Amino acid sequence: MHNIEFVLPEEIEKRSFEIISRELKERNILLPPEQEMVTKRVIHTSADFEYADTLVFSEGAVEKGKQLIKEGADIVTDTNMAMAGINKTVLARFGGSAHCFMAEKEIAVLAKERQITRAAVSMEWASKIEKPVIFVVGNAPTALVQLYEMIESRMFRPAFIIGVPVGFVNVEAAKELILKTDVPYIVNRGRKGGSNVAAAICNAILYELGR
Repeated sequence: MHNIEFVLPEEIEKRSFEIISRELKERNILLPPEQEMVTKRVIHTSADFEYADTLVFSEGAVEKGKQLIKEGADIVTDTNMAMAGINKTVLARFGGSAHCFMAEKEIAVLAKERQITRAAVSMEWASKIEKPVIFVVGNAPTALVQLYEMIESRMFRPAFIIGVPVGFVNVEAAKELILKTDVPYIVNRGRKGGSNVAAAICNAILYELGR
């Protein structure tokens, strides 16, 4: 127990961010001010400093995300886990809601009929929401592919894409597709990501507005 540091519960997060800031400095990593809190929160969630190198932001992405939320945009995730992790209290304060359609029976039926993933169908389903939508993808690369196809065909234009699916099959290629679009985005290059990372990015933006 002599190596255990006593920290009050309410001080744990603050202490964690102090450690992250110190270690970033030790690694000679200087984060752009606009991106700093998003990247630090992802590192806090994952304990992985590689995100400081692999997270990619479109120009003014964080400010655009904040503005969309202030205007009442909704959030659509590709997993219930990501949706559960998002701070919906702050989102609701500006008139926004969080959705995940993956468990809808109609989504499962359509996916089976068309022999595509439920995530892909969910993205199509979300395009019917009659307000700006921030898409938060932490698990399914097929969701990003579907969004890209809808953008390219001019069928639908997402307001914002957070693309951080984790895995091995088509994950890297799907992320690169989003980087080719002119839609505002935050994407993590490579195989890493996940629902927890997706929620952390959302929360970093929401917490900035909730201060």
